[in-house]
Amino acid sequence: MKDGFDHVDTWVFDLDNTLYPPAMRLFDQIEARMVAYVMDVLNVDRAKADRLRRDYWHAHGTTLAGLMAEHDIDPEPFMVDVHDIDFTVLRPDTVLRGQISKLPGRKIVYTNGSAPYAENVLRARGLSGLFDAVYGVEHAQYRPKPEAAAFERVFGLDGLDGTTAAMFEDEGRNLKVPHAMGLRTVHVAPQPDPMPYIDHHTKDLSGFLAQVVD
Repeated sequence: MKDGFDHVDTWVFDLDNTLYPPAMRLFDQIEARMVAYVMDVLNVDRAKADRLRRDYWHAHGTTLAGLMAEHDIDPEPFMVDVHDIDFTVLRPDTVLRGQISKLPGRKIVYTNGSAPYAENVLRARGLSGLFDAVYGVEHAQYRPKPEAAAFERVFGLDGLDGTTAAMFEDEGRNLKVPHAMGLRTVHVAPQPDPMPYIDHHTKDLSGFLAQVVD
């Protein structure tokens, strides 16, 4: 395993359901707030708002991107509202912190959420201070993963060289562009996604990193 990452000097981590396990159910709160926001802004009932949330995620990459494209909403109030949640459902993870700290080179977070939200998650997980940079969707001018333009914008800001980088992500579709850019791709999820642009799969990020660095 380690040999496949000997060339890596930049480690890119998604946030939600990657740096914390899905079982902690943090994103459930965000989804509920998204539904409420869509209900309010578009004046629709809960069932239609939830359908639009899911449809926009599938068609546009994120619910926000769909709302911007279809209804020209202002992204900043949306981001503030949907991330006003309870972070105490997250628990610190000293094992994960230890494994990430051993990785050589730069370590960054890149999320379709906002950077301030990401900092709150990292703090709740005991991962603050580990990363050289934290990028949110605002750094991609609100264009979301999996869009190529989003990766190009964020990786350009970071100065990242895809041929010497690896990315860890729970959404398989978000690894297609990074793989094409030369990154080693790792799908972090309960079930594997057998796509050619996914190099590795793991259900246990800490365990996987232990194989890479030890």
